[in-house]
Amino acid sequence: MRFRNSALGLALILVLFVGTAPATVQQDMERKVTAFRLPNGIQFLIMERHEAPVASFVTYVDVGASNENVGATGLAHFFEHLAFKGTPEIGTKNYAAEKKVLDEMETVFRQILAEKRKVTGPDTQRLEELNARMDALQKQADQYVVNNEFVTILEKDGGVGTNAGTSMDATMYFINLPSNKVELWAWLESERLLRPVPREFYKEKLVIMEERRQRTESNPIGRLIEEIQTTAFKAHPYKEPTVGHMSDLAAASATEAMAFHKQYYVGRNMTVAVVGDVYPTEIKALAEKYFGPIPEGEMSGRAVTEEPKQMAEKRISMQDPSQPVVVLCYHKPDIRHPDSAVYDAIQDILAGGNSSRLHKKMVKEEKSALFVGAFPGFPGTKYPNLFLFFGIPNQNHTNEEMEKGIIAELERLKNEPVSAEELAAVQTKATVNLYRQLMSNGGVALQLAYYQVMTGDWRNLFTAIDKIQKVTPADIQRVAQECFVTNNLTAGTIVHAQAQN
Repeated sequence: MRFRNSALGLALILVLFVGTAPATVQQDMERKVTAFRLPNGIQFLIMERHEAPVASFVTYVDVGASNENVGATGLAHFFEHLAFKGTPEIGTKNYAAEKKVLDEMETVFRQILAEKRKVTGPDTQRLEELNARMDALQKQADQYVVNNEFVTILEKDGGVGTNAGTSMDATMYFINLPSNKVELWAWLESERLLRPVPREFYKEKLVIMEERRQRTESNPIGRLIEEIQTTAFKAHPYKEPTVGHMSDLAAASATEAMAFHKQYYVGRNMTVAVVGDVYPTEIKALAEKYFGPIPEGEMSGRAVTEEPKQMAEKRISMQDPSQPVVVLCYHKPDIRHPDSAVYDAIQDILAGGNSSRLHKKMVKEEKSALFVGAFPGFPGTKYPNLFLFFGIPNQNHTNEEMEKGIIAELERLKNEPVSAEELAAVQTKATVNLYRQLMSNGGVALQLAYYQVMTGDWRNLFTAIDKIQKVTPADIQRVAQECFVTNNLTAGTIVHAQAQN
């Protein structure tokens, strides 16, 4: 069945999914949100959903890799790992004794760095002695550790989905719990935000360095994407990898990580969303009790450095004994820009699944591509970013064919208005996908926090549907003509090369 009237089709689909019409859904959901801000600046967003005795909790900290300094990349991601290591009360058998060892480890690590950075070169014997001392201290510290106690406490009380993530723009923490465990969450979450301990820092460093090896240095596509990132951006912090550079990771100290925490993990940078079988008055009382002591601090704000307009096409080619790949990137505005919904519509038209233009033409009809996709927000959305296209050629086809095929569809988008029927289908699909995300407590909590931090107002979540519906064929044609031009292009390819013996 196809709906020629997009408004009617959307209403009928939403009735199937959520039992009511879109405008009513938006108004009803927005009315259920209670927002309040603590004196220290922490923004709380509470939505009551009493259908089941569970609740989802999302803590969104407005600090990501784009807040890091040159020479200290990877610290935002580092601290995401440390947030699960516990506090002076959680994760230790004897914190007073443990702290003495941790403090000595910092002294020894500073000595190791100083030795390595000597202009005349390190004293090899002295370096071996210091490394041996560091290993001995690590073993001593391990004796005091209660492994994974933070997560174990949550899981014993019914917690599921405990996780976290670091992006260029922010750091997020997630958990789902029975609704009668709200106070347990408030205590644990506030404690790790306020009083974290850099427990097992140097062991965790090895884990993160291995993560970088697997995802980037040993992964051809990971290497290409990192090269694209550093080529497309010449000034903005988006040019740096979220995981950090290997040399920065090797030199990172627990002291640096804790300084990063002190600067950024403050009330004015935090948004907490709670959705489920909860009551705002209860959450507010717990928030004041447990989160109130967190320092207000200074807002992270926006990066001072702005990426200048790209004036010429940029290209890189990476020789590798792997599958050929092509990546095309175009600079575009941030999420707050009036055309943000237009870019989302373009993504869906060109690469939004099996019915999209690029998939139908290049994968189904021509069979020139194994895969072709697009992402309109790389490597973040808080600042002007990249619209990224990605293609893998099929056997006996080339990167050149991939690029020509993608660019041909971009030219078509510039020169031929999208039909009303195709746009209506895209708008309906985008709207239904958003509502699907809002059907779970965790989805709502994440979206509320995301819109608050990235756009400055959680209510923009409930205007997103209106913005999608207002996109016109003329908007799409105009934005395509502005964005997808040669001088705005950064292209990268993996060219298959024979492995060297």
